[in-house]
Amino acid sequence: MTDSTTPRVLVLSGEPPPGLEPLDGRAELRLVTEDRLAAELPAADALLVWEFATDALPAAWPRAGGPRWVHTASAGVDRLMFPALVDSDTVLTNARGVFEQPIAEYVAGQILALAKDFAGTYARQRDHVWQHRVTERVGGTRAVVVGGGPIGRATARTLGALGLRVALVGRTARADDPEVGRVHGFAELDALLPEADWVVSAAPLTEQTRDMFDARAFGLMKRGARFLNVGRGPLVVEADLLEALRAGQLGGAALDVFREEPLPADSPLWDAPGLLVSPHMAADTTTWLDDLAAVFVDNFGRWRAGRPLRNVVDKKLGYIPYAAPADGVSR
Repeated sequence: MTDSTTPRVLVLSGEPPPGLEPLDGRAELRLVTEDRLAAELPAADALLVWEFATDALPAAWPRAGGPRWVHTASAGVDRLMFPALVDSDTVLTNARGVFEQPIAEYVAGQILALAKDFAGTYARQRDHVWQHRVTERVGGTRAVVVGGGPIGRATARTLGALGLRVALVGRTARADDPEVGRVHGFAELDALLPEADWVVSAAPLTEQTRDMFDARAFGLMKRGARFLNVGRGPLVVEADLLEALRAGQLGGAALDVFREEPLPADSPLWDAPGLLVSPHMAADTTTWLDDLAAVFVDNFGRWRAGRPLRNVVDKKLGYIPYAAPADGVSR
């Protein structure tokens, strides 16, 4: 540490993040931009990756030593899964607890938007066209949610409240899960896809999940099924999704994450039939920045007191393994 009482905490951000005022006097906070990261990291005790979309950390990581703790203001940690960090003694934590319910609400909203053809209604209002139509019920339809972590679980609960019949798919199958009853393993996904009206991708990005939604997976889905991705962009082979939409194999889709962000203006996805595009905003609510800061401030207090940190990522797996809460309620 820089001295016996005041740890040096780097904050990777172009501007001071809100909500860190409780750390005044408790930490030496040093705002750092990507171009200064390599010079500052060797002397840092901890690093807050506020600009979580950065790709600067692998090149800037010290060859020896490095911060004892890295916290990212995101749920996904795939950008931090480079060998020097993974193989180090550095503890990695994330912002689990902030995004789950907002993303679940986004998924529910997009499913309702697709089923009720809100886009068609808005277009007709814009053109002053009165055209009565019928739409679909979502209650009683089947959804497969891929991703057994907190985001997938919140999504499964929220869709269940709308009356959908939901199958949750995770890395490890569980027959008696305290929250959702049953969790299907990845090996069961092929058998579940043909029965699904809605398929929701909410998995972390790992070597096992990269490109998992490709032409083969879309071909297994029933014709006219809809697909949503709120996980990570590289979970989906976008060219295959585009072809499935154009061929009518998929009846619609909603993407909040993409392989390249921002999505280029000339990307064919903008004009894909039945595709709703949103700019990686499913989790971002009016309080999200304060909520992200609160998670870090709480963990800082734990870190300084020598207590266990929240949201410790298993760096070999690339995510936080699920552990059932004692009272059966996720937080």
